[in-house]
Amino acid sequence: MFRRPARIFAPLSLVACAVAVLVIVNNNNSDSGGSTSTPAQTSTLSTTSTSKDATAKTPRHYTVKPGDVMSAIAVKTGVPLETLIRLNPNVDAQSLHAGQKLKLAP
Repeated sequence: MFRRPARIFAPLSLVACAVAVLVIVNNNNSDSGGSTSTPAQTSTLSTTSTSKDATAKTPRHYTVKPGDVMSAIAVKTGVPLETLIRLNPNVDAQSLHAGQKLKLAP
């Protein structure tokens, strides 16, 4: 009639571990820049690809896509963030809109 504590705590600990794993995985997927290795790899790949593109023809404008932020645009295009801000003084980096055009070169 009396149940052993292990019969109760074993399933509870299994559920707690599953929830902890889901929280960690969900937090890593939704984090836009928490990992130091991913942006560095992206930056390296972008720099390599844009150096080849720079010799061919550098695009002068970038059209903002949904979810874009200035720092990600800088990485994608290979244009430093400071340059983007300087070339687009009337653009608020906190409120980019899809379809908005940004200057990449003077």
